[in-house]
Amino acid sequence: MSQQEHYEKPEKNPDLRSNEVTEGPEHAPHRAMFRAMGYDDEDLASPMIGLANPAADITPCNVHLDDVADAAYDGIDDAGGMPIEFGTITISDAISMGTEGMKASLISREMIADSVELVSFGERMDGLVTIGGCDKNMPGMMMASIRTDLPSVFLYGGSIMPGEHDGREITIQNVFEGVGAVAEGEMSEAELDEMERNACPGAGSCGGMFTANTMASISEALGFAPLGSASPPAEHESRYEEAQRAGELAVEVVQEQRRPSDFLSRESFENAIALQVAVGGSTNAVLHLLALAAEAGVDLDIETFNEISKRTPKIADLQPGGERVMNDLHEVGGVPVVLNALYEADLLHGDALTVTGNTMGEELEAYDPPAIEELDADYLYTVDEPKNEQGAIRILTGNLAPDGAVIKITGEDHLHHEGPVRVFDEEENAMQYVQEGHVESGDAIVIRNEGPQGGPGMREMLGVTSAVAGQGHSEDVALLTDGRFSGATRGFSIGHVAPEAYVGGPIAALEDGDQITIDIDNLELSIDLTDEEIEQRLDDHDPEPPYDNGVLAKYCRDFGSAANGAVTNPGVKWD
Repeated sequence: MSQQEHYEKPEKNPDLRSNEVTEGPEHAPHRAMFRAMGYDDEDLASPMIGLANPAADITPCNVHLDDVADAAYDGIDDAGGMPIEFGTITISDAISMGTEGMKASLISREMIADSVELVSFGERMDGLVTIGGCDKNMPGMMMASIRTDLPSVFLYGGSIMPGEHDGREITIQNVFEGVGAVAEGEMSEAELDEMERNACPGAGSCGGMFTANTMASISEALGFAPLGSASPPAEHESRYEEAQRAGELAVEVVQEQRRPSDFLSRESFENAIALQVAVGGSTNAVLHLLALAAEAGVDLDIETFNEISKRTPKIADLQPGGERVMNDLHEVGGVPVVLNALYEADLLHGDALTVTGNTMGEELEAYDPPAIEELDADYLYTVDEPKNEQGAIRILTGNLAPDGAVIKITGEDHLHHEGPVRVFDEEENAMQYVQEGHVESGDAIVIRNEGPQGGPGMREMLGVTSAVAGQGHSEDVALLTDGRFSGATRGFSIGHVAPEAYVGGPIAALEDGDQITIDIDNLELSIDLTDEEIEQRLDDHDPEPPYDNGVLAKYCRDFGSAANGAVTNPGVKWD
C-alpha cells in the first residue's frame, strides 16, 4: 500500500483561516512543522484554536494556570478542535504595589492584548480561548479578542480562598491595612507577621471583589464568558470543569462563526456597568470597560457610569466595603444570582446577546439561579431593600477634573469635604508622609504625575490608601490622584483625575493650601481657583518625559486619557 493510500484525509471547512497554513501541497512545509509537535491529520483538518495562557510563577493569581489551560486544551480536543497553546506575560499587581515596578501594570494590559492579537494573526488561528488570572489579564485578553474579532471564549483562572487569622477570614487587603496599623502603633509587628503567613493560602486571584474578580464577573455580564464561570475558586474541581466547558464552547463558536462583534453592543456594556455598580466592583473596571468599548467601536462615555449607578442599587456587600469574598458568592450561586436580581427588576438588558448565541435573558432563565430572598446570605440584598439606593461608582467633574474622576462608595463614606490640599508629586513622597504619622482628620492628599502618560502607567496606590485606612482615617481623609487606586481600596479615594498633570490638567496647577471641594451628592470635584488662575499657574508647565528609553518611554508616548480608557491602539485613540 502506498503512503498516500495509508490514510484517508479528513475534510476541512474551506472557510477557515487556518487553511492558509494547513491545506494544499504548497503548505507541506507548514504541516511538517505541526507534525513535529505531535499534530496529526485529524488535527490539521480541525479548527485551529489558540489557547492564550499567561501562566507564571510571579503571582498566585497565575501560578496554576497551566493546569487550567490543560483542562481547556482537553475540552477543545474532545470537541473536535486543534488546540494550540501559547504564552503571554503577566505582572503581579500585589507584589509590584508601592514600587516603581507598579508602572508596568497597566502597560501589561496593552502588551497582553498586543501579543495575543499578534500570535493569532501571525499563525492564522480560527478562534481563541483566552485565560486571565491577575488584574490586567482579563481586559487585555478580551481586548485581543475584540481586535481580532475571532470567535472567542474568555476563561477566568479563579480566585484564592480566604486565609484565617485570629478566628476570622482575611485577604491581602487586611495585610496592606496592617502595615498602616503597625505604623500607627495599633498592631504589633508580630501580629502583622502572623497575618502575612496566613492571608494567601494557595493559588488564585485576590479573593474580594477587587479588580480581578470584578473583571471576571463582568466577563459574564458582557457575554464573553458563560454564566457561572467567574466564581469557582482557583483550586476547586469546578474551576477545571469550567475550563473544559470553555474549550468545548470555543469549538462551537468557531463552527458557528460567532464573533465578538456579533454579541457585544451598547446593551452589553450597560449590563456590565450595572453589575459593577451593584456589587461594588473595582474602579479599575471603569477604565477597562471604556477601553473594551473603544476597541469594539461601541459608543460609551464616562458619564454613562453615573447614569447607570443612579438607577441601579448596590445589592452585594463584598470586600473591600464588606467582609465577604468571591467564594461566599460562589457558594450561593455565583454572579448569576446578582445578574438575575437585576434582570427581574428590569435593570438589565435581557435581549443582549452572549457568546453562547443566546440572549442574556435566555441564559439566565436556563441557569435559573436562586432568588436573593431565598438565600441565607446577609451580604446580599434585594433590589427593593438594597444596601445602598444607588450603585457604588460615581464620576465627579468640575474645574479640577473637567474630563472626570472616579470614586467608589464602599460604606458610609462622608459625601462632602472642603479644605486645604497637601500636594505630592509622586506616590513615594505621599507614602512617606503617611508612614511618618503626619496624616490628620480632614486632610486632602493629592498625588499627581501618576497618570497614564505622566507615570507612565497609572500606578495603583493600595499601599497609601491601606496605610491611611490602617491608621483609622479611611472615612475622614480624602485622597486624590491622576493615577489609580486598587480594587481593594476603600474609603474616600478619588482616582483617574483627567486631564492628568503631565498633559497640563488642572491638577498640575495645585499648590499646598488650595481649597478643594468634594461633593459626592452633586458629583463635584473643584478647586477654589478661577480658570485664569489655573491657566496662569500652568503657563510654564512643560514637564520632561519621566523615561527616555525602553518600554516605559514608549507607553508614555502612546497612552490616551483615562477618561477614554487609557488606550494605546491608534485605531481607537481620541484626542
